Amino acid sequence: MQETLNEAPKSNNVLELLKTPFIILYNIIVYAGVGIKATFFDLWVNLYNGASYQVDKTYRHTKQQFMEEEDKIYEMTKKKTKKPKVYKYSAKYLAKLEEEKKELQLDLQNAGATRSKTPHVYLYKVKEASGRIITGTMNGLSKLDINSYLINEGYEIYSIKTSPFIDFVYKDSSFFGKKMSTKDLIFWLTQLSTYIKAGLTLNESIKILATQMKGNKARTTAFKAISYELTLGESFSSALEKQGTMFPALLINMIKAAEASGTLVETLDDMSSYYTEINETHKQMISAMTYPSIITIFAIGVVIFILLYVVPQFTDIYAQNGTEITGITKIVVDASNFLQREYLLLIGLILGAIVTIVILYKSVKAFKTTIQIFLMHVPIIKDVIIYNELTIFSKTFASLLRNNVFITDSMDILSRITNNEVYRAILYRTINNIIKGEKISEAFKDHWAIPDVAYYMIVTGESTGDLANMMQKVSEYYQLLHKNIINNLKSFIEPIMISFLAIIVGIIIVAVIGPMFGMYNQIA
Repeated sequence: MQETLNEAPKSNNVLELLKTPFIILYNIIVYAGVGIKATFFDLWVNLYNGASYQVDKTYRHTKQQFMEEEDKIYEMTKKKTKKPKVYKYSAKYLAKLEEEKKELQLDLQNAGATRSKTPHVYLYKVKEASGRIITGTMNGLSKLDINSYLINEGYEIYSIKTSPFIDFVYKDSSFFGKKMSTKDLIFWLTQLSTYIKAGLTLNESIKILATQMKGNKARTTAFKAISYELTLGESFSSALEKQGTMFPALLINMIKAAEASGTLVETLDDMSSYYTEINETHKQMISAMTYPSIITIFAIGVVIFILLYVVPQFTDIYAQNGTEITGITKIVVDASNFLQREYLLLIGLILGAIVTIVILYKSVKAFKTTIQIFLMHVPIIKDVIIYNELTIFSKTFASLLRNNVFITDSMDILSRITNNEVYRAILYRTINNIIKGEKISEAFKDHWAIPDVAYYMIVTGESTGDLANMMQKVSEYYQLLHKNIINNLKSFIEPIMISFLAIIVGIIIVAVIGPMFGMYNQIA
């Protein structure tokens, strides 16, 4: 009995010992789960809630601080504005200005109100709103007109003067102005059209462009003169025409036709596109001529270097060894000696020839015509010239016809646009044919400078009564041909010029080194 009682506790102890590992494992799993839950769920929930509370608490403060920092950066990078300058003038100078002002007022009531038939340059002295007194020039027909314009611009006028001397000194002004570049003209037309579409008046648009395109004195003066003419009630085309050579005759006539038909904005857009395309064609021509010009200059430089520095060294060697120089070697050596002795004379002759050719080309019509006819018969070059001339002619003619410019006026404009005497003669013949009542196409018939395709397209346009669209197609066709031939010319000219350079240099080197083999045979 006693043994049984003693065995019972033993078995309980054994059971307890057996349960312990399971309890421990169970507790490990439970607490591990709690830990995992706390790590991957409770912790992030608490962090999210805490962050949300913090964001809600500090949102306004943080946003305000952020905007303050952005404002600091903006102020730091902003262009510093200068304080308005205070202009102070002596009492004596101001009194003198008042005297000039009184004299001007009297003059405006008498001789100053009389308009001249031709424009003059007027030198004015005015005070700006800032208090600064400035001087400037304007072109106009009377002092009264200039005075009215300056008052409209917000100036206080003190004096307006003109004289033959002032006309002479400031004759680079817009009435005698320089031609506006194609790039500037495209920008001017595009912006002018945009401003008018936005609801600004023509005069307001011109004034804004005068501010935008400042930097060129003649151009700025021209814009001021256009604004002045518009203020006096002149038409836009008339105001442009009075600026001398500043604006192309084609543009002026297009705008004149647009004013009659009420399509000024459309015409400005059309002319902007026209000059953009013409500019692209011009760039293609320059691009085609650039590479061969560079290669030619480089080839001349290499040949001169060899003749001046390489050939003399070999000549000295041959002279020391008594080697007789004959044939092509003698020609190269003589050329080298002549270049060393008479290089100034040679430079003078080359420059003289270039200047003479340029002067004759510009001033002697027969010489210019002969050169152009010769170039228009040279293979490849003739196609470049003919395609370019036909592109410009047909594109311009199409624009003129679309804007309802008279045929005779169109032909006159076209004859002034081209610099090619052959095509100018064709256009003048066309004008005579129109006056006689003949067709436009008659002057283009059987002429070697007019391809058959162009002639038959003009004939088709005349017969269908849709000459404008047909001329546009002609321009597109020959513009594509011109572009293709320019690209082919670039690819074709590169190996030709490199081969030419290699041959010339090779001949000189062989001619100079040739006698070396004779010297070697003598030594052997």
